[in-house]
Amino acid sequence: MDLAILWFVIIAVLWTGYLVLEGFDFGVGMLLSILPRGDREHREKERRVLVNTIGPVWDGNEVWLLTAGGATFAAFPEWYATMFSGFYLPLLIILVGLVARGVAFEYRGKIADPAWARRCDLAIQAGSWIPAVMWGVAFGNLVRGLLLDESFQYVGGFWALLNPFALLGGLTTATLFLLHGAVFVALKTDGDIRHRAARLASGLSVVTLVVAGGWALWAQLAFSEPWTWIAVLVAAGSLVGVVVTTRQRREGLAFALSAVTIVAAVVLIFGSMFPDVIPAVDGGTSLSVAEASSTDYTLTVMSWVAVFLTPLVIAYQAWTYWVFRRRLSTRDIPAPAGLSWQKIKDAAF
Repeated sequence: MDLAILWFVIIAVLWTGYLVLEGFDFGVGMLLSILPRGDREHREKERRVLVNTIGPVWDGNEVWLLTAGGATFAAFPEWYATMFSGFYLPLLIILVGLVARGVAFEYRGKIADPAWARRCDLAIQAGSWIPAVMWGVAFGNLVRGLLLDESFQYVGGFWALLNPFALLGGLTTATLFLLHGAVFVALKTDGDIRHRAARLASGLSVVTLVVAGGWALWAQLAFSEPWTWIAVLVAAGSLVGVVVTTRQRREGLAFALSAVTIVAAVVLIFGSMFPDVIPAVDGGTSLSVAEASSTDYTLTVMSWVAVFLTPLVIAYQAWTYWVFRRRLSTRDIPAPAGLSWQKIKDAAF
């Protein structure tokens, strides 16, 4: 296999890992004010349960995004330059959301104050909803194509990115991640919140099937190749399986099928783009895999690095998930241990 094509596939795999793992992270954050019930104290405990389900893994999941971005920069510098300049504002919005979300995760429990917790919850929710939608918009535009000039510079403007196909892509990723997160919560928790998450996942599965199915058919019929029908059918079959298994309360199988759906979606996206990394639209210039790639020497060195380091990263992350595999409930939540504002002021002054 040509090294440039190999690295196009590797980058697709890296995005797959990110969207599958960070997808349920986003979903849990999106559900932070939807699932908890009861009085104020009980709702706070259930919110802490939700945060703790992803607390040990959320930052490790984002490694896949960093690796995908770094691999794109090294293997396809022209693609990186065109995409990151054309998507500058959307990517900046995503970055701000991810930073705010990460800070909120780390500092939510540091201060024992309800108002502080509410602000952190708002940051977590905004930092989950915004990337969940914006990633779909970005990938929708990559499937549809961008208006590039002869030097591969994007000339379409920000508002051209908000076309109907891309916006439906944003709605698709939002519903997929919301479903993925609800199934994960049902898989990872126990007690009332588990049952509410399972019921919510059962309803969301039907909505996701309709929304994602509509986008996938549009993508396949308008922009894709005949062989990517396989990805569409796999995604559709997996989503139907999620509908069935969520009603049967088989959380493990439902989670696996929702992950397969995301994998099939990435195959559809990258298969629709190939042999370009950015297809042409409205008579513009397309950027192909060959035109965007680095030298063979660079790709060879990257390949050897990937061969040795990737298994270590995967093994470490798999070990992390194994260690933190136990279900959580409100019984596992201790009393708040954060500092009061008065103690902080006394320590500072």
